[in-house]
Amino acid sequence: MRRNVRDAAERASVAMVALRPHAKTHKSPLVAALQIEAGAAGICCAKLGEAEVFVEAGVRDVRLPYPLQPADASRVLALQQQARLSFIVDNLAVARRWSEVMAAARQRVEVLVKIDVGFHRCGIEPDPDSAVAFLRAVDALPGLRLQGILSHAGHAYHAHSEDELRQIAVAERDAMAAIAAAARGASLPTLEVSAGATPSARRSLEVAPGTFTEFRPGNYVYFDRTTLGLGAGVRSDCALTVLATVVSAPAPDRVVLDCGSKTLAADLARGFTPSAGYGDVYRNLVPTTVEQPDPYLHLERLSEEHATVRVDSGAAVLRPGDRVRVLPNHACVVSNLVDQAWLVESGQVIDPLPIAARGRTQ
Repeated sequence: MRRNVRDAAERASVAMVALRPHAKTHKSPLVAALQIEAGAAGICCAKLGEAEVFVEAGVRDVRLPYPLQPADASRVLALQQQARLSFIVDNLAVARRWSEVMAAARQRVEVLVKIDVGFHRCGIEPDPDSAVAFLRAVDALPGLRLQGILSHAGHAYHAHSEDELRQIAVAERDAMAAIAAAARGASLPTLEVSAGATPSARRSLEVAPGTFTEFRPGNYVYFDRTTLGLGAGVRSDCALTVLATVVSAPAPDRVVLDCGSKTLAADLARGFTPSAGYGDVYRNLVPTTVEQPDPYLHLERLSEEHATVRVDSGAAVLRPGDRVRVLPNHACVVSNLVDQAWLVESGQVIDPLPIAARGRTQ
């Protein structure tokens, strides 16, 4: 984990962009402190509940790349008393309501306009002319300070090849660069240009020198089976595994672990060649730089508290009480399913890792 934190900070420094990690992956102020110590400009949070936890822990620059609603204005105003806060808008009616609320409170809040660069979730269309009109309208609203534009190439998680991943990164760069240039030509304020997704991070920083001012990867701190399948890291980069116990061995071809869907979540893995099942099973309890999953063990099915593993012929016997490690498909969800993780180094438990923002989804 420390190496992942350091490596991302170094890549951002070389690319001359600010690094603002998304904390929804780890939900831990301790990990956020390590990222900021390594050079991160601040953090991102998914929801106000997360932001409240991190600000209370001392983080002083929080961005929510999420369309907050004016009904939560009292919470935003309270957070602004303690930290720099910014969030996204992609709807003029919502922006106008925020303007009314902030102006009535005699406050200003920083906002960025979300651009839809292909994921088709939130954001305005990436047409430069219409985007500039939207930016100009937001910039004119009292109580708001237009801070920039922001994108998330979430469709990178569905890329089928390295070439497709690069194409996604290039398309995001081109769309954001065109809007930023059009905004400058329209004499709008100097804009931040923020992007972020772990799978496309290395490609985005390669193809977009001078385009982005900020990058917001999140999953890189742990990596997982999906980002491994997308070539974002190698197996030795994967920092988070689940320590599981064999609780039943009812047949030679089947064992059951104690890490069901309430531990591993039910996400399937994605990647250039998607991996079947719900995680890779490691026999070794102490990670190594050359570790590989046991090829005879296939985590095929999850119930709430059970993980059913098919055991191929030729596998070494597993008995109730034996322990294994599981590399999950999606580390971010696993973080949100437990109150505490453990920091381990060279097989030795160092410290507990409280997941203080667990469940803070409002």
